[in-house]
Amino acid sequence: MISFFEKKIYLADYLHGLVDIHNHIIPGLDDGAKTVDESIALINGFADMGVTYFRCTPHIMHNHYDNTSETIKIAHKALLAGMEKNGLSDITLHCAAEHMIDDNFENILEEKQIMPLNKEYLLIEMSYLQPSFNFDLAVNKIAQHKYFPILAHPERYMYYHSKYGKYPSMKSNGILFQLNLLSLSAASYGSDVQKIAEKLLKDDLIDFVGTDVHNARQLNLLKEIRLSKKMLNRLLPAIENTIQTFY
Repeated sequence: MISFFEKKIYLADYLHGLVDIHNHIIPGLDDGAKTVDESIALINGFADMGVTYFRCTPHIMHNHYDNTSETIKIAHKALLAGMEKNGLSDITLHCAAEHMIDDNFENILEEKQIMPLNKEYLLIEMSYLQPSFNFDLAVNKIAQHKYFPILAHPERYMYYHSKYGKYPSMKSNGILFQLNLLSLSAASYGSDVQKIAEKLLKDDLIDFVGTDVHNARQLNLLKEIRLSKKMLNRLLPAIENTIQTFY
């Protein structure tokens, strides 16, 4: 007999040991944490869920968040000092970036000013208004520089929702997909984004996951997300792959 009252499972109960490869914890660089104290509060909130390993990804966005490898490393160092002061010795926190594919991206790629997640992977994004005009060229150049491009939150690009075939096409071109865990609830980005997130999982198109948490409100939303057992089972391989790849 099919139950219409299937018990929902809290996502947070399955995040212990996650390596969060997309977040805005490093302070003072973008629309994420503003101060070291805010960063520490977020880290403590994550630790309550058993998430203690971070690859932090402040925006690099021309004429909006003009961060560089140098400014990111300075802010990262300040946060590490704050963590030490607060006795957070069991937290691992590396710095990287979320790179907007814009008119300056190819310049910083050529000048080796990018901030990869590790030696092989580069987190990229596009505008939510329209696809980047140079996206395909940028992806080719990323590959030429021996990086694997990871497209952040593909489910949030609304202009692809009615052109769903674009997703498998991008995958066939070597682009990896990182799902925002916040997308699994309509409370974060809306029901349309949630539906595409679930479909991408169903179609086995998601490689990695991240939280994309910017602030305490989003962290609290993450803790409240509940999933069906079926959806959780579709998600768990991506969680495990994220841990195995980036730990």
